Amino acid sequence: MKEDNCLHAALICLGMLYYSHAITTEKLNHARPSLHGHHEKGKEGQVLHRSKRGWVWNQFFVIEEYTGPDPVLVGRLHSDIDSGDGNIKYILSGEGAGIIFVIDDKSGNIHATKTLDREERAQYTLTAQAVDRNTNRPLEPPSEFIVKVQDINDNPPEFLHENYHANVPERSNVGTSVIQVTASDADDPTYGNSAKLVYSILEGQPYFSVEAQTGIIRTALPNMDREAKEEYHVVIQAKDMGGHMGGLSGTTKVTITLTDVNDNPPKFPQSVYQMSVSEAAVPGEEVGRVKAKDPDIGENGLVAYSIIDGDGMDMFEITTDYETQEGVVKLKKVLDFETKKSYSLKVEAANVHIDPKFISNGPFKDTVTVKITVEDADEPPVFLKPSYIFEVQENAASGTVVGKVHAKDPDAANSAIRYSIDRHTDLERYFTINADDGNIKTIKALDREEIAWHNISVFAVEVHKQHQEAKVPVAIKVVDVNDNAPKFAAAYEAFVCENARSNQQFITISADDKDDSANGPRFIFSLPPEIIHNPNFTLRDNRDNTASVLVRREGFSRQKQDLYLLPIVISDGGLPPMSSTNTLTIRVCGCDSNGSLLSCNAEAYILNAGLSTGALIAILACIVILLVIVVLFVTLKRQKKEPLIVFEEEDVRENIITYDDEGGGEEDTEAFDIATLQNPDGINGFIPRKDIKPEYQYMPRPGLRPAPNSVDVDDFINTRIQEADNDPTAPPYDSIQIYGYEGRGSVAGSLSSLESATTDSDLDYDYLQNWGPRFKKLADLYGSKDTFDDDS
Repeated sequence: MKEDNCLHAALICLGMLYYSHAITTEKLNHARPSLHGHHEKGKEGQVLHRSKRGWVWNQFFVIEEYTGPDPVLVGRLHSDIDSGDGNIKYILSGEGAGIIFVIDDKSGNIHATKTLDREERAQYTLTAQAVDRNTNRPLEPPSEFIVKVQDINDNPPEFLHENYHANVPERSNVGTSVIQVTASDADDPTYGNSAKLVYSILEGQPYFSVEAQTGIIRTALPNMDREAKEEYHVVIQAKDMGGHMGGLSGTTKVTITLTDVNDNPPKFPQSVYQMSVSEAAVPGEEVGRVKAKDPDIGENGLVAYSIIDGDGMDMFEITTDYETQEGVVKLKKVLDFETKKSYSLKVEAANVHIDPKFISNGPFKDTVTVKITVEDADEPPVFLKPSYIFEVQENAASGTVVGKVHAKDPDAANSAIRYSIDRHTDLERYFTINADDGNIKTIKALDREEIAWHNISVFAVEVHKQHQEAKVPVAIKVVDVNDNAPKFAAAYEAFVCENARSNQQFITISADDKDDSANGPRFIFSLPPEIIHNPNFTLRDNRDNTASVLVRREGFSRQKQDLYLLPIVISDGGLPPMSSTNTLTIRVCGCDSNGSLLSCNAEAYILNAGLSTGALIAILACIVILLVIVVLFVTLKRQKKEPLIVFEEEDVRENIITYDDEGGGEEDTEAFDIATLQNPDGINGFIPRKDIKPEYQYMPRPGLRPAPNSVDVDDFINTRIQEADNDPTAPPYDSIQIYGYEGRGSVAGSLSSLESATTDSDLDYDYLQNWGPRFKKLADLYGSKDTFDDDS
């Protein structure tokens, strides 16, 4: 403080000296004109008057921060016309006039009444004028002058920021630029050394230095290590007056951080890691972790792990957890304690990013040994194969061995194993398994055509540890046996024209076989030996599993025979081969000249295409006559008041009606009417059997007398039962009446086929072909014989 007061007093003295010198100079420089005007003659004799300034102003100076007891004399104004009698009055106007600067109106002396600060305002512009004191008339034009504030060193240097932050890589060379700090001084840089600054370092040595003129901070020590010390605090000073004694100064703080470079390799903290894993662990499960330490940070500290050697390279793998920078050892394959109990790995940790500048510090990697012990675990049984495939022939006898599965306990205890079939996979129970040895057998016969493959599952369970079980799929193929004969591929029904030509093909047939292709095609088509020389049709095997049926002769007649049944033998290619006889139905049809089908109905030749008007009238007349006869008959009966059928009071009507066969209409009702039992036809004549053709006459047995007209119903029935029981040709009917006979009025006769083989009949059953599908079976039975006779 004492030093500052002395400096301030010295500055005031220097200012006073400078002020005295300025005043002297001003007085010497004042122009004092001898005349108020200057006369000059013109070319035409005129006298020109040129006004001349009354004074010449120089710049006035005043020292800033003057704190003396009296106002500071700035300067003095004086006009040439001022004779000193006090008639001239000086007036001052402009910036700070009357407030900062005041003038003595008689003498013209100007004083500063306040302390001035150059940093606040460096100069003032004022206007001075001399006027007549009495009249205030201007005696001189107004004139401007400047008052400059003279600077003194009253402002210390100031930095742009109070605190600076900078970074510099660690291990930088000496002299590496870190940051530049800048300070400013409010004093006048053009006057003296008040604003001349010099920088110096107060704190931070010997690590950093600063350039005195520029303020650039540089490193001062080599190989500064971030891992040893990361942050430094530096204090920089800026001093004016060129750094000489008496100058003012200012300081700032600079925080310098060393940034990381990859100058440290990773290092494992130990040479061996011990780990253990259960043999029951699944692939991908974590075994353990290793970590190599790297003091570097960021990408310079990134470490990648790898297995470079060891007997467990195929069983284990290692990955890098970049969040924790650890190496994660994982299981790669399934372990077996009984096979190998320990493994050894050599793991390497290496930096991901390497700085070429520090490659000489390498190598940037390290290795460690990892020993892994396998722990024994209670394992379930293991089948020798992941799956089994067996074969067995269809229709094989029950108990046939299909195959054998085998499992073992992988543990050292080697427990006994029991086997069983998962019944959810064998719901029909086709197979069984021996619980002790794993032999699979059939329980019942297999049919390949029903199920070609059986997919079952077999369990293996440890005897003493029921929770330890294994499961294996077993596929059983049913091998085909030629046990199915070929048949027609469809229900063929052929048509042949009446005008068919000889050797004309009219249908192609094919066959199907349920057996496998090895026992099925190729199919062989042929006619039975007994009709090999059929006069109507012939067969040609196309040798492509089809056959063609051809006409052997020309000319067919629907009136004579409109239906033929042709038996065809089909054999397969199995070993041994199988064959079947299939019947081809061939209908004779009418065709046009081009062979187009017209009609296959035999009645077309019998019935006229239409009825004439006369025929219709005749039919209507017959109907009317029949109606009249019926009416008359009913009228006569009503007049007699007698029933149509006389019954005794004890007669009981019992109608037992069954519909096993098509009945004969009203005659069937009569058949169950007790009154029919009293029919006189049964007394002396023949009572026809209902189950044989009407042409076959049954002769009464000797010794049996006919019943009288008034025979008792019970005796009559017993007689008929005795006749039936003693008749060797009658089937064992259990009922009194059956519908074996359609009726007396039916042209078809008996519908029963029981006596068809032993009865010779001249009846022609071809009309059954036109009765529709309900009579197709009868047509085949009765028509086959005729057809066979014709074919042969």
